[in-house]
Amino acid sequence: MFPKNLSIKLETRRQNKALRQLPAVSNAIDFASNDYLGFAKSKTIFDQTHQFLLDTNYKENGATGSRLLSGNHPLYEITEMHIAQFHKAESALLFNSGYDANIGFFSCVPQKGDFILYDELCHASIRDGIQLSNAKAYKFQHNDYLDLERLVSKVQATSNNQKPTIYLVTESVFSMDGDCPDFENIISIAEKHNALLIVDEAHALGVFGSSGEGMLQNINLQDKIFARIVTFGKGLGCHGASILGSIELQSYLINFARSFIYTTGLSPHAIATIYCAYQELEKEKTAVEALRNNINFFNQQKQLLGLKPLFVRSKSAIQSAIIPGNEKVKSIATQLLQNGFDVKAILSPTVPEGQERLRICIHSYNSEAEITKVLELLATFVFQ
Repeated sequence: MFPKNLSIKLETRRQNKALRQLPAVSNAIDFASNDYLGFAKSKTIFDQTHQFLLDTNYKENGATGSRLLSGNHPLYEITEMHIAQFHKAESALLFNSGYDANIGFFSCVPQKGDFILYDELCHASIRDGIQLSNAKAYKFQHNDYLDLERLVSKVQATSNNQKPTIYLVTESVFSMDGDCPDFENIISIAEKHNALLIVDEAHALGVFGSSGEGMLQNINLQDKIFARIVTFGKGLGCHGASILGSIELQSYLINFARSFIYTTGLSPHAIATIYCAYQELEKEKTAVEALRNNINFFNQQKQLLGLKPLFVRSKSAIQSAIIPGNEKVKSIATQLLQNGFDVKAILSPTVPEGQERLRICIHSYNSEAEITKVLELLATFVFQ
């Protein structure tokens, strides 16, 4: 017997044309995945990972336990040191996923009496972590720093503590819009009010910087950030995540982040893949450059085809065309798929009602002909 109240919720999703289902495997041209550099399909990284495991004599299939028990194999230390050096951070602590990293950080770092001020479009994993925190949390309007300044002043005025600890939270690339914050502005606010800034760089790794190091390093502001979250399931094409910060922060997370403490560690193979993907990122700059060129070409073509007003302004690999209505945006995605292009429709309630969109992801391996064709088709289906 399935609970009636759950059946009602499913039926409501069906009626709203918003019921999620696992998609079939598609051989269409990829404008949907987060594999921005093609690393997920890289034979080079696959072979290097295998050889690295042979060279280090690791033939285990699993970690055997949490890192605090039996799962802390030496590949962790090698990889965390490499990640920290690459990102110019004091320390890097690996988590099993970006979701685990955000849940772990936000549930344990902000304390009772602290305040969390977060961009309203922050990822669900950030908001879920904040819900587990004992700190008070308020969202500010997306990339609106006057609203953020207003909130900071408000919490300082209403706090029982004359100098409350305030955490400001944003992303370097927002996953649904593809746009970016004004970091000079938000850092200025953080410094003015002695607030601590946390930035999720999930969709910036592999995309920004000459070696794909992310947006903050690209503009040389990494030392202004209390904690950075980098994830490996996008630009690096593998799995897992890391929180970058001070050695003291690393020690605190090891002791208090429940999603780190109470889970089996990543396998040696998963860690080796992360290590080899970072090495490939450092030495293979062609893919990063090709991605950057394709993003520029995409933006030029949408302007030429009169599509620019549909799109959220973005210089990242995520390009979102706002097409209100679940049924309409699903219909256009289906037509694109029938013409050989895999583009995903993002429906409400994943995004607010009226903000449904086609989320087009650009990759280093997309050709200019493919980019032109998918945009021409989109123009035909939208304007017909």
